[in-house]
Amino acid sequence: MKRFLLPLFLLSAILASAQGVQKIHQQAILIDTHNDAISNELITKADLGKLQTEGNFDLVRAKQGGLDAQVFSIWCSGDYGHGTAYAFANREIDSLDALIKRNPDKMTLVRTAKELKKTVKQKKLAAMIGVEGGHMIEDRLDYIDSLHKRGMAYLTLTWNNSTPWATSARDETLHGDTLSHKGLNSFGKQVVKRLNDLGVMIDLSHPGEQTFYDVMITTTKPVIASHSCAYALAPHRRNLKDDQLRAIAKNGGVVFVNFYSGFVDTAYEAKHTRFMAKYKPQFDSLRVIYKDYDLASIRLNAIYKTEADQLRPPLSMLIKHIDYMVKLMGADHVGIGSDFDGAESYPLGLDSVTDYYKITDELLKLNYSKKDVNKILGGNFIRVLKANAGK
Repeated sequence: MKRFLLPLFLLSAILASAQGVQKIHQQAILIDTHNDAISNELITKADLGKLQTEGNFDLVRAKQGGLDAQVFSIWCSGDYGHGTAYAFANREIDSLDALIKRNPDKMTLVRTAKELKKTVKQKKLAAMIGVEGGHMIEDRLDYIDSLHKRGMAYLTLTWNNSTPWATSARDETLHGDTLSHKGLNSFGKQVVKRLNDLGVMIDLSHPGEQTFYDVMITTTKPVIASHSCAYALAPHRRNLKDDQLRAIAKNGGVVFVNFYSGFVDTAYEAKHTRFMAKYKPQFDSLRVIYKDYDLASIRLNAIYKTEADQLRPPLSMLIKHIDYMVKLMGADHVGIGSDFDGAESYPLGLDSVTDYYKITDELLKLNYSKKDVNKILGGNFIRVLKANAGK
């Protein structure tokens, strides 16, 4: 009889532990600062209010995953410029507004920490807007004002493409010798000041190092990096170096850790390049269908899922990025910025918004306190939002 008691005891302990994780996870305010589902929706025409078989996000799975607030990325590539980029940004915001109007009992657009908390109490998703790429203001301060009125919570100063007033990490790294300038120019500093005045958070996930440090000596408000990892663990140009992480902590800002496999594990890029070369004809066909590189990549991975899964890093590598930043910056300065629906690959186990609890579980296994877990999952975002918007 005794030989059956130990397995039963262990099973009970495991179930109790799992229930404890879920309780802590569901009680926390969970906020993800970066998701590209709205950008994709314009192409796929998916109804995100209903359960989807493709992609990482919809309102059904968001509820299951305990997601309380989502900052939706408003994005267009550098192919859009004067006369087209701002209009496209507004088209995406129109799409988000339409989703909200179709699902008024499930989600609400919010602008402030007070509105966010109120919406969470109503058990609805707090939807927010992050404009990913300064080229969408088309070098006009009044476009910043207009986007702010529509709900822009943060502006990523550049995407991969530089603007005339701020240089990107991609351009500073790959084309530094040919750039006419690096960092912010005088207009770029005006942009920073206007964002500060309006209470719009400045996002430093894509800008280059010179732009980063120019912002840090110009801004009067805490900054964010909405979807970045630690350069020390994965030396990719999109990740932040230790001095940058320390500067954000000193500024009172927050870095929201990106889930993309290529930023979590630099070994992924070479493996993915070989995978793409192997299936180039299929990928080229998918690009014609989707007219978007990322969506074509996502679809190719879905077609060859078993093989694509073998390229993905383990979840433990993502947790190392979170833990590394916490140890360097403090638990007050780290959060979650998944980049779901914006890339073709994430660590094993992170397939959709239903999987956030696995991060909570891993942090608790590392003996993180409930208080610090709550900060990382959403508390730090609320603090930095309030510090910028003032309410």
